[in-house]
Amino acid sequence: MIIYIGCDHAGLDLKLKVMSAFPEFEWKDQGTFTGDSVDYPDYADKVCKELTKVEILNQKSGVMDPLTGPAMGVLICGSGQGMAIRANKYQHMRAALCWNEDIAKLSREHNNANILVLSARFTSPDLAIKMVKEFMNTKFAGGRHQQRVDKLATDTGC
Repeated sequence: MIIYIGCDHAGLDLKLKVMSAFPEFEWKDQGTFTGDSVDYPDYADKVCKELTKVEILNQKSGVMDPLTGPAMGVLICGSGQGMAIRANKYQHMRAALCWNEDIAKLSREHNNANILVLSARFTSPDLAIKMVKEFMNTKFAGGRHQQRVDKLATDTGC
């Protein structure tokens, strides 16, 4: 599984710890690579642009659950909110800001999230690792949840 990952300066240390905890994943690190102050939307964009290509291919191939496709994403910033807000502006992205393992599981199971968003300032490395594990091991339930997820992709006209 390919995991596209990106962070801002506040998320750098947590990103490195998460990546080192899962050597079995093929990490595609989209930055940042230093502690210098950066703008988090730029790194959310890098991850989302890559994942959008994957999601379009998934749809053409009939892959409904990104977990069974080739790639997923992880975004990390200070609060997690900025990354989640930016990522969810992309049509094919379903970014879930998670704060515990149950939310990580439900975001996959019910919402078919393809990006896990973490808060570096409020998440310990141990909890982040547990959430990544739960997120990457939980399948989308489909069924009644599919029609709800389909509605997420519709244009609201706003």
